[in-house]
Amino acid sequence: MMLFAPGSVAVVTGGSRGIGRAVALDLAREGAHVIVNYAQSERDAKEVADQIAQEGGSASAVQADVTDEEAVKRLFRTVRAEHGRLDVLVTSAGVTRDRYLIAMSLEQFRAPVDTNLVGTFLACREALKVMQHQRSGSIVTISSSSGLDGGFPGQTNYVASKGAIIAFTHALSNEAAPHGVRANVVAPGFVATDMTRKVPADIKKRYESRIRLGRMGRPEEIASIVSFLASDKASYMSGSVVVAHGGGLQ
Repeated sequence: MMLFAPGSVAVVTGGSRGIGRAVALDLAREGAHVIVNYAQSERDAKEVADQIAQEGGSASAVQADVTDEEAVKRLFRTVRAEHGRLDVLVTSAGVTRDRYLIAMSLEQFRAPVDTNLVGTFLACREALKVMQHQRSGSIVTISSSSGLDGGFPGQTNYVASKGAIIAFTHALSNEAAPHGVRANVVAPGFVATDMTRKVPADIKKRYESRIRLGRMGRPEEIASIVSFLASDKASYMSGSVVVAHGGGLQ
């Protein structure tokens, strides 16, 4: 039995790659129609939507830079106009701009904050406008275990944005609950994505050796957690942070 009823609609920001891509595929396999949001990679987003269709699911690719308020508003107006409802939002769009603090420019600090945190705020705000009218819905924000443990050196900007997402979602869950809407956080650890592939091989190997389970996570493993939280299987969970980091470091 699928997790989502026929006609369920999900938006995944940053759905063209990495964890977002895996989430979009998993939600579709569980019965949801998925809007695969992307900022620049139209080809990648359409590949995700095409794969979903080939597997018998339903999806569409929609462009919107999550740092652009008007673009985000248009995205959710389109969802409302075309589908009349929104059951799930997953905020997976994210960037890094690693640099040691003493050499970090203001632009480098702001880039992860704008995409990771402000993008989450804009998407959640517009989604909640739709969900509160239908008195139902589930929001899953994607943070990082680095938002709890401080991450790598050179990541003050990224850690600040991801830690703030956790605090933001806690507050959002309080506001959303009276409208029948749940909001939870998934905080992955070191996961094999385009973002982590940029980490130098020696650092990656050293870090992997410290993970208690002895390996990096897979995007699909995070996606299954997201789908669970987004579904009615997690109907009594809101304001929760689910950490998936292979047992942490040793």
